[in-house]
Amino acid sequence: MDCGRELLRYLAEQVPRIYCLEAEPCPQEEELALSLLLQPLEYFLFGEDPHVSLEKLQQSGASSQLCGRVFKEGETTYSCRDCAIDPTCVLCMDCFQNSIHKGHRYKMHTSSGGGFCDCGDLEAWKTGPCCIKHDQGSTSALKLDSDCALEAGLQERAQKLFRVLLQYIADMLVWEENDILPAELQPSVKEDTYYCVLYNDEHHSYDHVIYTLRRAVSCSHKEANTHTSLIDKEGRRAVKRGTYESCQQAKRLIQENSEQISLQPLRVEILHSAVMAHQSFSMRLGTWFQQIISSSVGLRQVFCQVALEPSPTAGRASLISRLMLHDAKLYKGARKIIHELIVCSLLMETEYKRLFAIEFTKHYKQLQKDFISDDHERSISVTALSVQIFTVPTLARQLIEEGNVIKVIIDTVMEMLSEHLDNNNRFHFQGYNSDKFFRIQVIFHDLRYILISKPMIWTNKLRTQFLEGFRTFLGMLACMQGMEEVKRQFGQHIEVEPEWEAGFSIQMQLRHILSMFQDWCASDEEVLLRAFKECHSTLMSCCNQPFHGEATDSYMCKHILHARPYRVSQEPVTVHLPVSRLLAGLYIHLCRTGAIVHLHEYAHCDFAYFAEHPLRCLVLAAQVSAEMWRRNGLSLVSQVYYYQDVKCRDEMFDKDIIMLQIAASKIDPNDFVMLVLQRFELFEVFNGSCSTKDQELLKQWNRLTEEMLHLFIIIIGERYIPGISGVTKEDMTMREVIHLLCIEPMAHSSLVKALPENESRETGLENVISTVATFKKPGVSGHGLYEVKKECLQEFNPFFYHYSKSQRSKAEDAQKKRKAQEGCDKALPPPVPPPFSQAFSSIVQLLRCDVLLHVLRQVLQKAVEDTTTQWTEAMVQRAMHLAAQALLEEKTQLEANNEDDVTFDFNIGSEHGKSLFDFLSKLKGLPSLEAQKDMIQWTLQMFETVKCLRVKSSPLAATSMDQTKPEENIQDKEKAERKRKAEAAKHRQKIMAQMSAMQKNFIETHKMLYENVPESGAQGEPSAPMVSKRRVAVGPRRGVALIEREVLTCILCQEEQEVKARAPAMVLTACVQRSTVLTQCRGKETYNPLFMHPDLAVGTHTGSCGHVMHASCWQKYFEAVQNTSRSRLHAEPIIDLENGEYMCPLCKSLCNTVVPLIPLDPLPLHLESAELVGQLLTFPRWIEIIMARINGLKAATQASGKTSPNSKPCSCLEYFYDHIHCFLPNSKKFSDSIGNMLTVCATTVYRVGLKVPPNELDSRVPIMSWNTCAFTIQAVENMLLDEDKPLFGSLQNRQLAGLKAVVQFSAAQRRKSSQAVIQNHFMGMLGALIPHMNDEDSPSVLEIDCFHLLVGLVLAIPALYQEETVDLEPSAISTAYNHLYLLHLVTMAHILQVMLDDGLMVTFPRFRTDAPGWYVADQVRRGIAPFLRCAALFFNCLTGISPPEDQLEALCSYLALPSNLFSLFEAHKEVVSQLLQRYLFWLLNFLTLVVLRKYPRKQNRLIDLPEDYSTLLNQACHFQCPKASDDERKHPTLCLFCGAMLCSQSTCCQEQLDGAEVGACTAHAASCGAGVGMFLRIRECEVVLMASKTRGSTYHAPYLDDYGETDPQLGRGNPLHLSPERYRKLHQLWQQHCILEEIVRSQEVVNVMFAFEWQML
Repeated sequence: MDCGRELLRYLAEQVPRIYCLEAEPCPQEEELALSLLLQPLEYFLFGEDPHVSLEKLQQSGASSQLCGRVFKEGETTYSCRDCAIDPTCVLCMDCFQNSIHKGHRYKMHTSSGGGFCDCGDLEAWKTGPCCIKHDQGSTSALKLDSDCALEAGLQERAQKLFRVLLQYIADMLVWEENDILPAELQPSVKEDTYYCVLYNDEHHSYDHVIYTLRRAVSCSHKEANTHTSLIDKEGRRAVKRGTYESCQQAKRLIQENSEQISLQPLRVEILHSAVMAHQSFSMRLGTWFQQIISSSVGLRQVFCQVALEPSPTAGRASLISRLMLHDAKLYKGARKIIHELIVCSLLMETEYKRLFAIEFTKHYKQLQKDFISDDHERSISVTALSVQIFTVPTLARQLIEEGNVIKVIIDTVMEMLSEHLDNNNRFHFQGYNSDKFFRIQVIFHDLRYILISKPMIWTNKLRTQFLEGFRTFLGMLACMQGMEEVKRQFGQHIEVEPEWEAGFSIQMQLRHILSMFQDWCASDEEVLLRAFKECHSTLMSCCNQPFHGEATDSYMCKHILHARPYRVSQEPVTVHLPVSRLLAGLYIHLCRTGAIVHLHEYAHCDFAYFAEHPLRCLVLAAQVSAEMWRRNGLSLVSQVYYYQDVKCRDEMFDKDIIMLQIAASKIDPNDFVMLVLQRFELFEVFNGSCSTKDQELLKQWNRLTEEMLHLFIIIIGERYIPGISGVTKEDMTMREVIHLLCIEPMAHSSLVKALPENESRETGLENVISTVATFKKPGVSGHGLYEVKKECLQEFNPFFYHYSKSQRSKAEDAQKKRKAQEGCDKALPPPVPPPFSQAFSSIVQLLRCDVLLHVLRQVLQKAVEDTTTQWTEAMVQRAMHLAAQALLEEKTQLEANNEDDVTFDFNIGSEHGKSLFDFLSKLKGLPSLEAQKDMIQWTLQMFETVKCLRVKSSPLAATSMDQTKPEENIQDKEKAERKRKAEAAKHRQKIMAQMSAMQKNFIETHKMLYENVPESGAQGEPSAPMVSKRRVAVGPRRGVALIEREVLTCILCQEEQEVKARAPAMVLTACVQRSTVLTQCRGKETYNPLFMHPDLAVGTHTGSCGHVMHASCWQKYFEAVQNTSRSRLHAEPIIDLENGEYMCPLCKSLCNTVVPLIPLDPLPLHLESAELVGQLLTFPRWIEIIMARINGLKAATQASGKTSPNSKPCSCLEYFYDHIHCFLPNSKKFSDSIGNMLTVCATTVYRVGLKVPPNELDSRVPIMSWNTCAFTIQAVENMLLDEDKPLFGSLQNRQLAGLKAVVQFSAAQRRKSSQAVIQNHFMGMLGALIPHMNDEDSPSVLEIDCFHLLVGLVLAIPALYQEETVDLEPSAISTAYNHLYLLHLVTMAHILQVMLDDGLMVTFPRFRTDAPGWYVADQVRRGIAPFLRCAALFFNCLTGISPPEDQLEALCSYLALPSNLFSLFEAHKEVVSQLLQRYLFWLLNFLTLVVLRKYPRKQNRLIDLPEDYSTLLNQACHFQCPKASDDERKHPTLCLFCGAMLCSQSTCCQEQLDGAEVGACTAHAASCGAGVGMFLRIRECEVVLMASKTRGSTYHAPYLDDYGETDPQLGRGNPLHLSPERYRKLHQLWQQHCILEEIVRSQEVVNVMFAFEWQML
């Protein structure tokens, strides 16, 4: 004790000197704590160097078999569906990856935090309890305790130290004084320093706290945000440090400001700095304890002993109990430390886990009370540890035997719910507190945990204690029996909807608990019988909805019913009957196990009384369906819906049916039917003593009759329950699945939702689905579907009792349609059911009892008499179905037994049978029953079949068959006709398919005949046969384009107009966006747009959906969109109006500009004249002339207008015109409308491409127009190559029209710009190719993208012909040679780029001597192919010449290039030699500064993803945020463009972008994708698409489970595998620049009031 006092005195002096010295925790705190506090403690504990001692302990001691990893919030956990004892048994990522369960059926889930890995727990797994890592500890774990014992000195020191420190932790964490410390911790000097501490709660939002802090303590938004995040994470935070008065003022301001927002103020306390210091150190000791005890089993056992030992002070609990009982008062950070300490100590040792469980159970009620009054989530409450205790089978049984834990749990619930009991001791939840009620329901989870594993061996003590708990449970059910009763409202509609959700939420919580209690009881015969007795006694003692009248006699068909009257439509009734339903469940188990023979020894049953309340409930549902209770509002409709819904029906509706079946098997059939008629209030109707002309009442009677007949169908036909017949649970599931698939093909997830789950959350679907259905795999969208097998359709029952009204109608229509397609009749007879078990065999006698046959006869008689208001088709259909059930039953018994042994006689032997046969025969000709004609015929035939089986005589059979021969002949003829028509239809389809195949084959064989025939959706212009011979688009041999008159229809006004240059403009919708689809170097941008870098870092893409409008119509539409969007004040705008965005009026594609349609107007080219000119205008001569013109322009610019007319510039101009004498006046003038649209489009391209404000006068406007033309073509070529499609003929007409419009717009752009600007641009571009120009600003030819250069040169060269006074255009011949020589020049430059390929230079460093010729030629052909493809596409759109085939030789021919491209250098040797000298000189001097690139460029693809999604989860599990040191939950997000792993939605990784704080993904998308991003959120299993800082949407991940479905948020948890088709679709979405469009479409479908802050992702 002296040692402990000295230690506390040391802590009292040292701790305040280390902790809480500054307003913010400093890094030096940890260093000082280690050196001055923790290391001395370790030296005292071990008596030597701690590292040496710990190493010895780890080598000598036994390693733990249990993993015990405590899960953080958001961490992925795994559960094996094949091997886990229950769904709560989970593995961490590392253990799962190294276990046998990876190859089993497993589920993945996201942990809410607090649980731990069950690897190594033998009671948690059927097989494979240990992974490879922990399997090594399984043998050592079997060692005796003596092997784990510590040496005496170490053990003694550990006990002393642990006792003092754990006492210190408990004292400080539960310490409630803010200003003083315990006497033993009082420092010698007390400083006047205080902290204003703000605590976390669940009432105030982030924004509320931030607002309050900024107002109260005058901090910045960033500081307030940091404070708020840490308060949410740790549970509290010191927001101010100072004197007591300053902290008191801050406290007052915080409370005042928080009360302005919420009625409840924030919790604020003022703590002395010494108190804060000791509490901080006690938290640090908690983590220190975890490290120490994890190193040795012996030390862990010592800790457990100290934690659980009774307190020496009388009346005080053990240390661990003190901490548990104060849990609700602790802040979040302290709770987490204590819980983790409990998990890694007490729960890791079997014996101490048992002792802790006893302590936990002893304080269970108080812990739950504290939790209910707390406002924190359960995951950070000590009550959450119950799952770690109660789910251990052996421990659960010990707690039942020793602590009667079932009674403890139920008593706790009842005490919490006692305030909701009314005077009749029944629950009434009107005006309940939803939050408190939700917390109370959580307690039911503990009861389910206790009952998860039923015992295999029962002891007397276990029986006694379990039955005691069962009696307590029955007491709770008795409070639910008859609760929330309703009474039919007459006259006025109900004013206030009664509360009903609370009762059903309890029912849902009890659903599995009820079935688990029944399973426990059924596992022991004595327990089952005694439980039935207890349940029977409880039911008989319940007094809900009693009878108010005396029993009376009722007569029908010479039978008397002596029963007490009760009218559901006038007296109270309820849907809550848990005691009755539990009794029905126990009775079924008695029948199944054979214990029913001893029932008379335990209880005397009144089966009519048993059935009374369930029958009332079913009548209530029928009356609600008949709209008799519509004045009671939606609450009752909702109750009836959930009563029959899959979430509740197995313990509500199904049990009521079972109870009626039990009663029907024990009561006289006629009495039972009369009782049902009375409760349905139809007794007088069918007795003939009641009639009315009230149409509303007649409708109600008809609807009630339908429901009553349906109930009889269910009671007689629904036998798929173990105990009622000999079926198994698999048979039940199989039948459910068949009937679900008879409605429509369904996805696996839809089937799972429609099937009831057991206590292990399993439906049994996987065990039966392959037997009853076939799977159809999904395509690139949608999901996989199951279709029912044909052989299973015979099990279809149109009156399946789990069908809703709409499902029954759909299923019936689907099956009739299927039968019609097969050429069969549309009859849907009942399937042959399994025989009843012995206890229920008398139910079939209902079908032949007098009263039911009387009811059926009356229904059919009303139909025959055609009294329209007194019958419906549905009544007749149900009556026939009952008759068919009876005939099938008789037929089955006759086929299985001798006639003398068959007691069931429904057919001709009875008068009722004859009358039914007669009525059905008359109904055949009734027009109103045409839809039931086939079913009537089937029933009549079944009558005859059964009659033949009865008679067993062929003459009689023949005679009877002859009586119906005409009818059968008619039916046979109808069948034959239907079959003939079906076969004829199939034959026609086959012939049409053959003709289509022959047509396609002929076209393919004679392809050349169809080359010039225009087809819908095919690329290319129609041309004459002569034109097709000259497929050359460049040079003097250029072909002639066949230009047709283009008349288009405006999608807005639907008026037609021809596209003309001088007519009003027609425009295409278009979207301009920045793109990195082709980039070879992410994050790098070109600063000079005149020279696009070959890395294509960021390009400007212009796409169009191809829809045409008048320019005037578009302007009106855009103005209307602006006005409409501005009027929606409260809705988040989908489009950005400020940036000119709008939706295409037709296809709703996102657009932000329009492209004017400019007609193609090629000049005719005379071939002979062109060849003559070519003899003079050689390549050197052309360069000389161009240079002369450029020099003249430069001289004119330098002269600045001062040069005289006779000076050199004029002579240069004359020289140019003398030699290029083929020029024409500019005849192509555009209308003002087209001119305006050219400006609109060019300005948008400029604004978007350069991210600058619009300025139509900027000199870069034409450059950006040319660049978008070049980049768009390159993107199209890349897309076609990626999809392995030919260059020409693959684009749709609308796509091709958009591309042509972009090219023509770019070509026309020079007309809207200053010619001097265009000329300067041309000179700059040409200066990069021609060395004589000596332009110092021109980059190296290796640093320029040649295709962008080609497009710019071709579209700019006509400006050389322009003069200020004369508007001239080059002639067709000049244009041809300009295009030819520019193409030759750029092609040679690109060949040089390819020859200096990085790959070639690496493979052959001494390029000139080492590289073989064939290798170089092959590399050049492959490297230049994309350039040639783009050039061909460009000149095709520019000139309209028919396109060539997609082969290199054809492309070269089309571009007037030699097939051997190296011959260009030979043909232009004189010029090329000079160019090469310049290039080589530059290369030799600057090669080290240039990064050599590989051609062809690498095609960008989305990153490779692993096939198994668990691999990604493993990466996410080991992901460490680069900017945060804690291990709190992160959102690892993978960029699919580059593979970077980012920390999204976290303040730690926020960055500044354009002056605003943005998340990591937004910042990354700005650099990686030019604002466009595609990210995979790994833990959420969803793709996020981003297109700007404020725009994004989610998209399905490309991972599917075995059933072809995605799993967002890992909700289902099935193993996921990569779908190449889905991933390919994502890739195409990116390559085709459709991400922005997809985002907008998604936002349009899911438009929310408050948009998600995508910029913070």
